[in-house]
Amino acid sequence: MINIALFGAPGAGKGTQSKLLLEKYKLTYISTGDILRQEIAAGSALGLMARDAISQGKLASDEIIVQIIEEKIKISTDTNGFLFDGFPRTVVQAYILEGLLLKMGMSLTCMISLDVPRDELITRMVARAEKENRADDRNLEVINHRLDEYEMKTLPVAEYYRAQKKFFSVNGMGTVDEIFEKVDKIIENQLENVWLNIILFGPPGAGKGTQAKKLSKEFNLVYVSTGELIREEIFNNTEMGRQAQPFLEKGDPVPDEIAIRLIEQKMKTSQGAKGFIFKGFPGTLVQAYILDGLLQKLGSKVSCVYEIKSPTLQSIKRLTARAKTESARVYDLDMDIIIHRLEVYDKYTKPVREFYEKKSVLQTFDGVGDENTIFHNISEALTKAFKNIR
Repeated sequence: MINIALFGAPGAGKGTQSKLLLEKYKLTYISTGDILRQEIAAGSALGLMARDAISQGKLASDEIIVQIIEEKIKISTDTNGFLFDGFPRTVVQAYILEGLLLKMGMSLTCMISLDVPRDELITRMVARAEKENRADDRNLEVINHRLDEYEMKTLPVAEYYRAQKKFFSVNGMGTVDEIFEKVDKIIENQLENVWLNIILFGPPGAGKGTQAKKLSKEFNLVYVSTGELIREEIFNNTEMGRQAQPFLEKGDPVPDEIAIRLIEQKMKTSQGAKGFIFKGFPGTLVQAYILDGLLQKLGSKVSCVYEIKSPTLQSIKRLTARAKTESARVYDLDMDIIIHRLEVYDKYTKPVREFYEKKSVLQTFDGVGDENTIFHNISEALTKAFKNIR
């Protein structure tokens, strides 16, 4: 999802560029001024609160504004993202926006500032007053006050996002198309850095490993399998491998601290990654929270979760068949352990499913049938996910 804050002084041309961005990226436009006027006109509870403040010569409080924005985001379910115009205006509002987006499972992609010299801004605003009959642009004293207010309160917001490497300046002089080309290039570059992180889960024997490896190759994602990472540690006789081996042999989940260290190490060493596909993790609700934390540390999040459904009998047949091949796992060789692993999955999977269902990122696929057909179905969904996120 693309979330952009368009920044600039009054008269910088934000409205013009906003229209072009909305058209290209199919974003939802969030202008605090427009939303406030709509709420006031509708006579909503928040609108009445804002009207009372404005009638007393005050600005609508941050508390009112954040509730209005949150409601707008909630009802905009069919969108590729949001374009914020007029928000955040202060560092306090920048913190508010970050917390709000985090609550909704999103983050700001970038803030783009249209930089225009002060004398040009004044010229534009005076011309706009004549053309659009805007009273606030007629008086030079009012214009200068608005520009002073912008510089004093709003420019510190730039430093806030500059520290996060999300702030970009664009020369706002030139034709509309020339400026848009520069703005668009920044967004395209930022989207190239957005990771697509996939979780593939399902019962033992569902074919997760087969599909995850094919998908990682097809979409250039880093394959992260806790099982393979642990087996490698065991093979190398490391301390973590020795700690994990008894759990693996019994078909039990390894302690979370071991999985965390292995996954974090794998992610840190995957330079130039375009995203990750996780197989075997998270297997519990606690691990779902852990993965969120690991990705958040790297400025990313879970993009989508694909569940492969497999009937118990099919899983047992696949695992016993694998036991007779060179790919056999130690836990494939005993029917009691196979059944135990399936029971463990059933025990822990429901909370994990509910966790991702609430985030609207879960999609289920039938694991019965030809592996190429299953791969085709998941690939189609993943292609759409790439388009949505980028």
